[in-house]
Amino acid sequence: MNRRTSIGLIAGAVLGIFCIIGVNFRMGDQVTGLFLFATWFNRVVMGLMIGFYTPASKNLLHSAVRGGLLGLIVSISLYSATEFIDTPGFIAGIVYGIIIDVLATKFGGEK
Repeated sequence: MNRRTSIGLIAGAVLGIFCIIGVNFRMGDQVTGLFLFATWFNRVVMGLMIGFYTPASKNLLHSAVRGGLLGLIVSISLYSATEFIDTPGFIAGIVYGIIIDVLATKFGGEK
């Protein structure tokens, strides 16, 4: 596993924890542990997908756009599983995709 992939995986796992907190805050008793796990795992998959994407761009704006697009693609699966109810989670997935790709580009580039 290269450095970019490692950063993407770690960033996805950490941001997934923030997603769990957000979902739990917004939906409270309506969510199950399985849904919380699926939310976290969705962000981990996003981090892996973005981390595996090569080559890394030298332009952070390009990385942000690409991360937003990949975040949208991965997040649509979880959004559709909620019957399009969790719109804040969907939007967060796009933002998290941007964050993951920018971090992986900035700190995961080949030295």
